[in-house]
Amino acid sequence: MHKILEYFWKYNLPRWSILIIDLIICAFSLTLAFFLRFNFKSIPPEDLKNLPYDYALVLLVRLLAFVISKTYKGVVRYTGGKDASRIFAIVLLSSFVLYIINIFTRQILLGYYIIPHSVIIIDALVTIFIMISSRLAIKAIYFENKNPEKQKTQVIIYGAGESGIITKRTLDRDAAVRYKVVGFIDDDVKKVGRSLEGVFVYPTSKLGELINDNEVESVIISIQNLPPHKKNNIIDECLQFGVRVLNVPPVAKWINGELSFNQIKSINIEELLEREPIKLDNALINEQLNHKTILITGAAGSIGAELARQCAKFNPSSLVLLDQAESPLHELELEFNENGVTCKHEVVIGDVRNKDRMRNVFNTFKPHIVFHAAAYKHVPMMENNPSESILTNILGTKTVADLAVEFKVEKFVMISTDKAVNPTNVMGASKRIAEIYTQSLGKTAQTKFITTRFGNVLGSNGSVIPRFKKQIEEGGPITITHPDITRFFMTIPEACQLVLEAGCMGKGGEIFVFDMGQSVKIVDLARKMIKLSGLKENRDIKIIYTGLRPGEKLFEELLASSENTLPTHHQQILVGKVREYEFAEVTQFINELILLFNTQDNTRIVSKMKDIVPEFVSNNSVFQTLDKN
Repeated sequence: MHKILEYFWKYNLPRWSILIIDLIICAFSLTLAFFLRFNFKSIPPEDLKNLPYDYALVLLVRLLAFVISKTYKGVVRYTGGKDASRIFAIVLLSSFVLYIINIFTRQILLGYYIIPHSVIIIDALVTIFIMISSRLAIKAIYFENKNPEKQKTQVIIYGAGESGIITKRTLDRDAAVRYKVVGFIDDDVKKVGRSLEGVFVYPTSKLGELINDNEVESVIISIQNLPPHKKNNIIDECLQFGVRVLNVPPVAKWINGELSFNQIKSINIEELLEREPIKLDNALINEQLNHKTILITGAAGSIGAELARQCAKFNPSSLVLLDQAESPLHELELEFNENGVTCKHEVVIGDVRNKDRMRNVFNTFKPHIVFHAAAYKHVPMMENNPSESILTNILGTKTVADLAVEFKVEKFVMISTDKAVNPTNVMGASKRIAEIYTQSLGKTAQTKFITTRFGNVLGSNGSVIPRFKKQIEEGGPITITHPDITRFFMTIPEACQLVLEAGCMGKGGEIFVFDMGQSVKIVDLARKMIKLSGLKENRDIKIIYTGLRPGEKLFEELLASSENTLPTHHQQILVGKVREYEFAEVTQFINELILLFNTQDNTRIVSKMKDIVPEFVSNNSVFQTLDKN
């Protein structure tokens, strides 16, 4: 018997055999209908003599209905609500045809009903019941055979709404999935205590108890648009019990409107660091960007690419995407084309340090707005290569900013960093000098120069989270520079949304500082990532400390102590009040600094940077000797 079932599960029955089985069900249903009509007593002679014709007529009508509707072509073991509705409708329709034929035979042909009307009604109900229930029974037997109870993994679905029910059905439908839903969790008192598809709904307070009692291995969060703080609380509780947490993607990301098991993924650490959604002044942004030509430098980078995606939503007349990195820029172009981005977009290879190339870009496209995201950003690398840092981060910014003035660009929005505040490294100092230049240039120009300053962005190229993920995948260890090191984090979309808002609200000369929330201890981040991977610290993955890298801070800041902030209409955007510089003085300093590039004398270069930015005090760096002197 087991081998027969195995063969049945492995190979689909021929479609004609399913059709024959359905007709046998119809014949049985008609027989049962007659017995029910006459209370299981003898069938009257006048009805008995018509019985062969009744069977022939009913089976012929049902056959035609099944062939036309192709009800027999569905895979029985995957029968769902749509299949059941289809069978219900086809049987009712064919029974109505029988009813019409019955009236026709009485009124025109024979003078009497060939089939009692009551039998037609009973037959329809019995046929519907048996056809649907038999399919569901086969489906249940199939999944029970493929996924025996003892082999199933116990799971809880958090959320007893429509998404939660669909999630359960997805688990039930997928033969390769060995999950058994032992309960729903929901904080809606109207749902608690109810049973959904045979599974009980428990209150949120019972989550821990349910995990322990059922040896639950995974919790699937199915609630759409769950507030970040609430999601964090749920995940923290699950991680305390060593339970893996999975997440159902937004409905918009379901394939053809249907959820597949492969889309139910582990929670990403990025989701735990998210905050409440940002409320943008879309009217203001649209007013500023609509029908404008927008140039984005560093468009192939994490921030630049996301800025491009965000800007595209506001119907600019043209997006000019500029970067020197050929391959990632090509990938961005493919993404735009594949996603059907309707606004005109130009992909341009170019180096912001090359004034002739940049002049050609400005002259060709005549941008109204420039988002300057091109920069070197890795602290240790810039500490070892100060000359390249000044060439890209300072000269590159100066070149693009000067051309923005020359070509009468309306707004120039510079992407800066929290590392520019009381810099302890070359990278941070180079960004601060770039800030100083654009801010001072704005005093003498019609172009409005605006600076946006924020901390680390989650998932950006070379950031800590992708590195930790790779280290976990490779079996560890996770390397952290210092046990006490902390960082501010923001998602890439969140950072870019705030850049757009700040850029549009800026009047010129402002340094906008973003509310980065609470700083995060990096070691806590690593430990949570280990748990989210279903692993344990020290047993599966070790954490080792390597010491601070050159120029690295323990704690980063968004504003220097001598600075203060002013509020804006957006609660997450503040205006930093910083020391102002005279343009002539700044220009002289920067020109002298750039000339030092040719010397390749790192000590002289960094010394000059410290002259321009007195608060630049090196940390864990060979350039600390310059501060002592």
